[in-house]
Formats: sequence, C-alpha cells, structure tokens
Amino acid sequence: MKRLIASAAGLVLSASAMLASAAEISGNVTLASDYRFRGISQLTGEWSPAIQGGFDLETESGFYIGTWASNVNFTPGSIETDVYGGFAGKFNDDVEYDVGLLYYGYPEDGGGNVDLAYWEIYGSVAVAGFTFGLNYSPDYFAETDDFYYPYVDYGLALNDMFSLNFHVGYNSFKEELFLGDDDDYLDWSVGITTEQLGVEWGLTYVDTDLDDDSDCFGNEDLCAATVVLSISKSL
Repeated sequence: MKRLIASAAGLVLSASAMLASAAEISGNVTLASDYRFRGISQLTGEWSPAIQGGFDLETESGFYIGTWASNVNFTPGSIETDVYGGFAGKFNDDVEYDVGLLYYGYPEDGGGNVDLAYWEIYGSVAVAGFTFGLNYSPDYFAETDDFYYPYVDYGLALNDMFSLNFHVGYNSFKEELFLGDDDDYLDWSVGITTEQLGVEWGLTYVDTDLDDDSDCFGNEDLCAATVVLSISKSL
C-alpha cells in the first residue's frame, strides 16, 4: 500500500511538473471607480470603488483555466468569485477563436430560496480587430432561466501610447419580469487605454438603454450612463 501511495504521489508530482513547465501563469489586479457588468453597476451606481483581480494558467496547447474576483454590494458576502476554463487557438494567422465554460459564484449570497450563482457557455471569433462572441446560460442570475448575450468588440491602436476599445452587447432574457417590463436590453461602451508608470490606465464611457427605476432593480443609477476610471497591473 505504501508503495502504491508513493507511486501515485510520484505520478501526481511528475504530471504537475510537466504541466508547470508547459504552462504560463499570470495574474492581474485592478482598481476601478465602479464595477459595471454588461452595463449594470454591481455596486451603488455612483462613485463606489471596486477592487478586482485574478490568476490564469495557460498551456502551450491552448487550454487554460482561471479565477477572478471583485467586490459587489448585493450579497452579504459582498464578493463575486468566478472560475472559468476553455480552449483558445487560431484557425489561421488572421482568425482566432475561444470557447469555454464560466461559473459566477456569490459566497453567502443570502438569496433565500433563490440561488444567485450560475454558469455560462461562451465562444468567440476574433478577426481584423473585431471580436464576435456569444454567451449562453440555461439558468441565468437569480434563477431567471435562459439567457443569451451576443456581443461585438473592436480594438483600435491610435498610436504607440493609446488604444480605443468599443463594445456593444444584447442581453436577452426568457424571464420577462426580471427587468420590469423589459425582457432584453442593450449595453455599450467606448474606452481609451494607455500604459504609463508601469500600469494600464483606462477611461471608459458605459451606458444602456434602460432608463427607468422599474427596469433596473428600483435604482436608475445602476443602469445610467457613467464614466469608469481604472488602473490595472499585470503580474
């Protein structure tokens, strides 16, 4: 039995060493003036700083796993913890793809009989500066049934210092009462980023077409247009 345990431990250590030698581990940390997720504030909708960060492990084959977390204010735990994994690669020199599975967790969500946590399947194709993507959840946030999120991103380098980033997404809910009378909405953003003093600075305008308290959890500020300032550092 001891030999079996020792052999198993040796195999695990060998596999871990092989994986580590063929993988790249990276991290990131961000301080932002708000946490906007698909256009909606996960904090107060006003100046309420978010501290965010995560770690990723990516192999040479294209397989990756990672985790990310941010403070939120709608659960007693006051935190969102995400775990994801997938596969990214290239069809050719011009077209890249990314597919995977993403879990959104809310420790101590305090939702009573409603579970806030949910899964999403995602996929995207990137070509010529554009990224065309689709996320799908069979049971979205707070058990609101099917959800689809097609989106388009575009990145443009203005010069050696500044880049522009554009985003538009369409949120489609099967549960019609989740956002008042709406069962869908648009979110969009325009941002500029630059790297200075060893960190990335970002300034992003974020907005949605939700403009009524009843469509935004009783607080119009959560969905109102805003400008988010962020400072990020790769580790």
